Amino acid sequence: MTKIGIIGCGAISGIYLTNLTKLFKEIEIAGVCDLIPERAQKARDEYGVEIYKDMYEIFSDKSIGLILNLTRPYEHFDVDMAAIEAGKHVYSEKPLGADWEEGQKILAAANAKSVLVGGAPDTFMGAGIQTCRKLIDDGYIGKPVGATAFMTCRGHESWHPDPEFYYKFGGGPMMDMGPYYITALVNLLGAVETVSGFAGVSFPTRTITSRARYGEIVKVEVPTNIHGVMRFKSGAIGTIITSFDVHRANLPIIEIYGSEGTLQVPDPNTFGGPVRLFRPERGEFLEFPLMFGYSENSRGLGLADMSKAIETGRKPRAHIDITSHALEIITGFVRSDNAGYHLELTTCPDRPQPMVNGLLPGILD
Repeated sequence: MTKIGIIGCGAISGIYLTNLTKLFKEIEIAGVCDLIPERAQKARDEYGVEIYKDMYEIFSDKSIGLILNLTRPYEHFDVDMAAIEAGKHVYSEKPLGADWEEGQKILAAANAKSVLVGGAPDTFMGAGIQTCRKLIDDGYIGKPVGATAFMTCRGHESWHPDPEFYYKFGGGPMMDMGPYYITALVNLLGAVETVSGFAGVSFPTRTITSRARYGEIVKVEVPTNIHGVMRFKSGAIGTIITSFDVHRANLPIIEIYGSEGTLQVPDPNTFGGPVRLFRPERGEFLEFPLMFGYSENSRGLGLADMSKAIETGRKPRAHIDITSHALEIITGFVRSDNAGYHLELTTCPDRPQPMVNGLLPGILD
């Protein structure tokens, strides 16, 4: 059984701690640390985990084999690199790095140290997208020819208690939500070979209206309206829009278009959700039953899968090959816009293995 050390006890840590202590059976939390001691104390009080004074104390614990990095996006790089240098396997929240250069350095360091690195999102391993994958693989929509994906909202400053980082280095809608959408698309359709994009800042400042920092003005330093086009290695062509500049839209979340039908994919920020299939014989979308487990919020599924992969020697489904490919794509749209030409990608991963049905809840293959 793999022991893990958790670095960062912010908002996202709650669902990880709940699932790692109650759902997944083959993993053990050695302890946590956070720069804000009260957060670590809260984790100990609620989940009975030990507290380490800092991440270096975690790294020095030889019983810990795997690090869960739950820090803020712009902190992922430093934590990952320090963990890799200490010889630990790493599973990080998304994105892999705050830019493509950071991702390349993490990948090189992991290869040099012969450690596994992977990370979120793991929602593609849930019941919704796994059901969609099986329908595509079994030919229900024929040959996939295209895809669309949309994530639009008016930003997070109205509800998030500390929204400033969404508008700083490592933030923005594509860096924040793009990993969910892109990882889902890669799982369904395979690797992307070329991207092209346009990006802009519609509003140079944002006024926080959530309670904790009400009235503060934030300077926007990253693109908040990004439109991208992808050519998949299979020949399918996809379009994605992510925006913090839209009050309201009536768009599908993800749709996959095939020679014999259309598939509506559930929200890739969830593990379940409705799967709808259109076949011309019926002339309407019909909801398809989910055929896999983990339809509830199962964050930590990718970490548990990596833990099992370490023990068995197989490749984790949320491997760095996937997270680095997603990072190259989501940063590629802006890099394409800046350069003024299509961007040929350097990463080309195989699709992760599909999930295995029939196992007990909390047990991975």
